[in-house]
Amino acid sequence: MDFNPGLTAQSVSVLIEELHKLPGIGPKSAQRLAYYLLRAPREEAESLAHAILLVKQKVIFCSRCYNITETDPCAVCTNPGRDQKMICVVEEPLDILALERTGEYKGLYHVLHGALSPMDGLGPEELKIGELLARLQTNSVEEVILATNPNLEGEATAMYLHRLIAPLGVRVTHLAHGLPVGGDLEYADAITLTRAIQGRQAM
Repeated sequence: MDFNPGLTAQSVSVLIEELHKLPGIGPKSAQRLAYYLLRAPREEAESLAHAILLVKQKVIFCSRCYNITETDPCAVCTNPGRDQKMICVVEEPLDILALERTGEYKGLYHVLHGALSPMDGLGPEELKIGELLARLQTNSVEEVILATNPNLEGEATAMYLHRLIAPLGVRVTHLAHGLPVGGDLEYADAITLTRAIQGRQAM
């Protein structure tokens, strides 16, 4: 980092270093955030700290779909109005929020918590793939929608899952490519996602 710790209070330096560890936060952004919090009212800083601690204390992963939740199983998994014969596989919990905004999808979900990426040390064992296969073997699922991101890692993950799931006799579909290649689901608008769900294709 390009700030001089010798010219900065130690507690501020520690805060900058911790903020810099967050994804997407570079050295300059970390410094700006730290000095913003330094100037902010004490109540605002305490509210932020409390919110972070609350998340760590209360939020867990659903034991069925691995979405984030405060109750286990989560509200989607226990909703009798959801189609129990359909599972949509996504990379991250944020993808579920994006799909739910469309109001189009009424089935269940399964969160992988990443995509296959050997360069980043993410292989099948690091993802919730074994848990997905276990769900398919114990439930009467008729269709699995692969809603991985339309980039290299997402497509590789979808193809890998297709090879594992197809022999189980479960229909495997993929979101239609109304989604921009190289983009992430969480940034797609509701109309694009709705069309992608409606136009999903068999793999």
